[in-house]
Amino acid sequence: MASAVLIEPHREVESALRRSMDGLAARVPSAIAAAARDGVLGGGKRLRPLMLLAAYQDLGGAPVAPIFDLAAAVELIHAYSLMHDDLPCMDDAPLRRGRPTAHVVHGTVTTARAGVALIAWGAICAREASLALGGSEAEARRIAETLLEAAGAGGMVGGQALDLLSENAALSEPELAQLHRLKSGALLTVSLEMGGMAAGADARQLAALGRFGADLGLAFQIADDVLDATSDTATLGKRPSDMERNKSTYVALLGVEGARARAQSLVDSASAHLEEAGIAAARLRRLAHFVVSRQS
Repeated sequence: MASAVLIEPHREVESALRRSMDGLAARVPSAIAAAARDGVLGGGKRLRPLMLLAAYQDLGGAPVAPIFDLAAAVELIHAYSLMHDDLPCMDDAPLRRGRPTAHVVHGTVTTARAGVALIAWGAICAREASLALGGSEAEARRIAETLLEAAGAGGMVGGQALDLLSENAALSEPELAQLHRLKSGALLTVSLEMGGMAAGADARQLAALGRFGADLGLAFQIADDVLDATSDTATLGKRPSDMERNKSTYVALLGVEGARARAQSLVDSASAHLEEAGIAAARLRRLAHFVVSRQS
């Protein structure tokens, strides 16, 4: 069931990502475009675009072409974050998704610049897709601003800073939760909110999507910690692991089974938020199941 959720719209998301890379290539130097293309089109689950699409459709939106471009805009921000996360000044990772990381292939400076270009391009693509969906200029700007806020100091950038500062430190569970709600949870949450906004969700529905995203984003990270502790490099497709980096993890705090139980409890809590808001969310529920059952 979970695999079907991922495969069904995957082709349209990939096409939208290729379109976005073609558009970027017309605006930046070829070396930066090549690094960005490598980072964006190098594979992945595309969970954030799929969450945006699920929220959009579960709230009544029709799957027209521009919604896939809006979903792709979120993935551009995710790709930038991974490219920068892998840099020598961050995690110094040589492997991502079973392939050499962008800075290994294209160089550190070019990769850093390509990541920065993706931030601006993601916001531009989000605005243009929102307009193509029939939104007003104000609505399109709001969606783009919401995406950038999740990528900034109050979201991913702030979480990455906490992550770097916490290496070789033993974090408490509340401290670890705050780190991951920012670093990985913020973009997962905004993916849902953007899908809801594009579908014309009301304030109550958007608030429920935000709460759903916060819980699901943390469940996603806990599942990542379990995979990090139980899978080998060939299966996981990345190096180094968080354990090798001596980072605090939920497995270190709770053990493997305790971490799995905590992730499932968060998925249950996330689903309850949708029920309270009266959102019949078959697609989002299937994605939530995938988050805690995935094997890579």
